[in-house]
Amino acid sequence: MKNNNILASENFSCGNKHYFLDFRIAKNNSNYICITRSDSQPDGTYTKQCVRVFEEDFHILIGCMSSLFRSAAYHGEQDVRVKDLYRTNKDRRTTGIKSWEPELRPREKMLVHGREEMSNAELLAMLIGSGTPNETAVDLAGRILDSVGGDLLKLSDMSLDDFCGFAGMGVAKSSSILAAMELAKRMYPMLNVSPVRKMRVSGGAVIRPALG
Repeated sequence: MKNNNILASENFSCGNKHYFLDFRIAKNNSNYICITRSDSQPDGTYTKQCVRVFEEDFHILIGCMSSLFRSAAYHGEQDVRVKDLYRTNKDRRTTGIKSWEPELRPREKMLVHGREEMSNAELLAMLIGSGTPNETAVDLAGRILDSVGGDLLKLSDMSLDDFCGFAGMGVAKSSSILAAMELAKRMYPMLNVSPVRKMRVSGGAVIRPALG
């Protein structure tokens, strides 16, 4: 018969030891946790030990358990503080461009060395903003550039759907690139340079003469 005062229950066994963790409701409608250990004896009987923690002490129990496991995990290390543990866990979670050395990150590289020293992939990555859990923005930008053979003119001809076809590229990221490309096109007539002319030579190769 089901015990109606048990709201939730978990149990596990190890050899002749059996553990029961029950979340119960008391007669006064308050909640409590009952932790029971039952040991089977050679004669077929059981010995039981039980600990009850009532709801007003739940936060103490949780805090103590957290402190216990934290202390055990860092046993032997001196003066470990909570903020030290947070920093350690944050460092472990940090991946992608944030895990790179500062001087290698696109934004920092531009600030230190100038935009002229940036690769096309790095510049495009700054427009993309962020990558995916499995790919940095620089790698994603490189993949997009590879699809057009590194040709920026072909890149400028890509549509929203073309960009969104790459994993990790949504409407927002794709729109940022398209907006930058459109600004570049509008600025081009103001640069007072000769237009780019494509000249075909034998073999079907295309030569784009230098501007100016």
